Amino acid sequence: MYDDLRKQCFELNMRLAASGLVKQTFGNVSVADRERGVMAIKPSGVPYSGLKVEDIPVLSIADGRVRVGKFRPSSDTKTHLVLYRAYPQIGGIVHTHSTFATSWAQAARDVPLYGTTHADCMHVPIPCTDFMEDAKIEGDYEVETGHQIVQIFSRRQLDPGEVQMVLVAGHGPFAWGKTGGSALEHAELLEELCKMAFLTEQLRPDAPPLKDALVKKHYLRKHGPGAYYGQKR
Repeated sequence: MYDDLRKQCFELNMRLAASGLVKQTFGNVSVADRERGVMAIKPSGVPYSGLKVEDIPVLSIADGRVRVGKFRPSSDTKTHLVLYRAYPQIGGIVHTHSTFATSWAQAARDVPLYGTTHADCMHVPIPCTDFMEDAKIEGDYEVETGHQIVQIFSRRQLDPGEVQMVLVAGHGPFAWGKTGGSALEHAELLEELCKMAFLTEQLRPDAPPLKDALVKKHYLRKHGPGAYYGQKR
């Protein structure tokens, strides 16, 4: 049971390891099967080099109970579950501690929209949450991490279908997508955008944000109703 989902999750975690976005065991990919109401995720603390398909646990999205698997799921599982419950359009989530994205998270800064590469992906800065309150840290920490993400999207009126990445202050990045594959692509984009923004500020500390006309042009030509980027489907 769930062999197909476990295999997909395993392969995406292997791709994540090969991407260079994770070191040792710091990171995970989860994949949801909405029809069956379950998600698969990397097991906690298991090195990528020794990971096997049969090691992947599968959990109920509704109650978080393990359906299949002998290993304990990732310590970030509850965060993933909060996001899956809040955003039904999400089919995959990636969490890493990649260097540049985590550096911006540690600085508790949004990533400014400096160039058209960023505007091709989204029309706003990459959001960063506030630091978590002590009482919440001492409570159900991983659940509260998910709530932090949901709250900043609600407060800023961001669409998780358009802005598919976030930084958690002092922690690191999360990215998602309609599929596990698109979530991984967004995690790779997030790291690159953070790197570009960092280098931009090194070259010019007072660099201005990209002018609005260019933001709109690049975002809409790829995502707008009259989008003409790519090939017709």
